[in-house]
Amino acid sequence: MTDGLVWERREPLRRPLLVAAFSGWNDAGDAATGVADWLVRRQDPRRIAYIDPDEHVDYQSHRPQIELVDGVTRAVTWPANDCFAVALPERDLVVLRGIEPNVRWRSFCNAVLAVARETDCEMVVTIGALLGDVPHTRPVRVTGTASDPTLVTGLELRRSQYEGPTGIVGVLHDACRAAGVATASLWAPVPHYVSSPPNPPATRALLEHLAVLAGIELDLSGLDQLVDLWRVQVDHAIREDDEVSSYVRELEGRLDADDAGERGIILGGHPAGGGTVPDAEELAAEVEQFLREQDGGG
Repeated sequence: MTDGLVWERREPLRRPLLVAAFSGWNDAGDAATGVADWLVRRQDPRRIAYIDPDEHVDYQSHRPQIELVDGVTRAVTWPANDCFAVALPERDLVVLRGIEPNVRWRSFCNAVLAVARETDCEMVVTIGALLGDVPHTRPVRVTGTASDPTLVTGLELRRSQYEGPTGIVGVLHDACRAAGVATASLWAPVPHYVSSPPNPPATRALLEHLAVLAGIELDLSGLDQLVDLWRVQVDHAIREDDEVSSYVRELEGRLDADDAGERGIILGGHPAGGGTVPDAEELAAEVEQFLREQDGGG
């Protein structure tokens, strides 16, 4: 076992890519882990390896879960960073679905790189999502970075301009670059005023760009229905609040006035100037309370 990496099975894979998504700071609206969940749940995955949580997880921050059956303790479920082999018609994927580690990030990245190398992955693709000043009424504008700059251009991605604190996704992307492993990173902004998970539009946009990057076909029709339902619910909530409605129109105006989107997508914060910005936590609380009431029947 190296850096906490435990292998369960080894098998030949066809031109695999490693796709990694982690819950936590990099996963606004569960949009990034939604990609990993979608890939795993809709295929016939085989868990090939996992990273031992004892090596990287603070259990006071990510507590194990006890499952009960008829009031009797059944099992303890530990926080997991699992690697699944997913077979698609065009190629195989190694999907790493996990949580952001609390400690020993360099060692954690070494474990991920070991999975990529030993499965002969052609590229590591990291998936992330952050809160942004974006309206839910517009298409999700995925940003990205890559070790090969032509990938960003070829995928028609908006090149990420973010600078500031980073999470395990940013650290892993940099570790791959330093190790000479080809890498790409896809990021989606999630409207900060409706940040509760799930966020089907952001997850769908990330899956769509991943499909182009990987050269695979994904049937997203079922997810399209969830996107439509989510937007109907949020639209209904917005109409009930004049302040939020006005703010959404302001965000729409910013994007419409800047076709390049360089000022319209601000991940993790508010743009300077441009009018009065309502308190983000109050807006989110109002919208999310409305959505909870709808789910509860009133």
